Amino acid sequence: MSQSPPTKRAGQISRRGFLATTSAAGAAVALPTVIPASALGAAGKAAPSERIGVGIIGLGRQCIAHNLPVFMRSADCQVVAVCDVDRWRLEIEGNPAIKDSVERDGWSPQPLKNGFRTTDFREVLGRNDVDAVMISTPDHWHVPIALAAIKAGKDVCCEKPLALSIAHGRALADAAARSKCVFRTDSEFRSIPHLFKAVSLVRTGKIGKLHTIRISVPIYWESLPMQPAMPVPAELDYDMWLGPAAQAAYTEKRVHPRKSYERPYWYSNCAYCDGMICNWGYHPADIAQWANNTEHTGPVEVEGHGEIPPADYLWNVILGFHVRYRYANGVEMFYEGRKEYGDGQSYMRFEGTEGWVCGWYGPDRLEAEPKSLLTAEIKSEDFPFPLKNEKRDFIDCVKSRGRTLEDAEVGHRSGTIGQLGWIACQLRRKLTWDPAQELFVRDDEANHLVLGNPGRAPWSMGK
Repeated sequence: MSQSPPTKRAGQISRRGFLATTSAAGAAVALPTVIPASALGAAGKAAPSERIGVGIIGLGRQCIAHNLPVFMRSADCQVVAVCDVDRWRLEIEGNPAIKDSVERDGWSPQPLKNGFRTTDFREVLGRNDVDAVMISTPDHWHVPIALAAIKAGKDVCCEKPLALSIAHGRALADAAARSKCVFRTDSEFRSIPHLFKAVSLVRTGKIGKLHTIRISVPIYWESLPMQPAMPVPAELDYDMWLGPAAQAAYTEKRVHPRKSYERPYWYSNCAYCDGMICNWGYHPADIAQWANNTEHTGPVEVEGHGEIPPADYLWNVILGFHVRYRYANGVEMFYEGRKEYGDGQSYMRFEGTEGWVCGWYGPDRLEAEPKSLLTAEIKSEDFPFPLKNEKRDFIDCVKSRGRTLEDAEVGHRSGTIGQLGWIACQLRRKLTWDPAQELFVRDDEANHLVLGNPGRAPWSMGK
């Protein structure tokens, strides 16, 4: 290890001043004694001057399994900085999950050695060698860090969902558009071949005129009353983990299991995540938006109901739910969340006047009627979208300065689907939505929820 993780705590900084500054001087790191040939551009790899310098912010379960490996094994990238509030996660070289990936896929973690490590994302954004960032933090940090990255002149790849409210998502989409940065909402569903095929069948009219969409999401959590306060683990910068959220006493089931990559607990608390309806459910909602050709707009009507635990519980996100949407083109969409679906199960079913197609995530299967749809040829000129890994889409667009397949506007609109359903379930009545104004029609109570849920600490979105 070339450098020990820093020990400075975020509590030394104003908790509400995170967005006031977006850069900090980075500490120098030692160069390796032996410079590999690939660093000079040999062995078919890009020379350092031609590689994209990537900063990784958030080294949790999703990043280690799906995000970091792609950037580390891409010859045209160089991971130059990593950041996490849990100091043990910065020890990438000894991470068994990384070692397993290396052995399985045959790539080398060498690019990260001697890289810059910190618990403060602003130090990553302040580095001149960072061209782009991958944001893989808990949901409540997505918008603040993404806005700060845009302000610092970085290209951004950000985990879904982009925001915890429709208003914050709109602020981020607008900021990305103004800056002309390359932005990729990181959702892998558009990169899964059989889901890509399902969308292509719908968009090219192979099932006739689309009239009904049905999507689902698994529910992982139960409700849980507030738990006793616990001492903050020595390796965790808890003040920085809370960041823009309200002050709250530490208890392990608020954050994530100690020194483990099991599914984190913050998914289940409304201060940091709006539950599966908005988080995991972003994936099928985005596929639905894409297939319906409404990825730059949204539905005009929504109603729903669900099981909502008491607000003062520690695990208080919505559990099972049923939501109905209607679009201006007449398409109706039915969205449900049920624990019975099991880990990872999710379907996206599209029904038309001449047939239907249904893609499943968990078992990776595609079903259709008539079955001839499964072998139908789709011409590239009729469905002109690339099928590639979502991180590769981002990297390629950083190099070309092109538009990604799922930019901030698309990510915001797809994220809005879950937010609309969550609002409808809270109010338990039919709501009329204006997707152009992004407001509910003559409904002050519902429009108040566009700004976010009551009790969530506000923060400045900046300009």
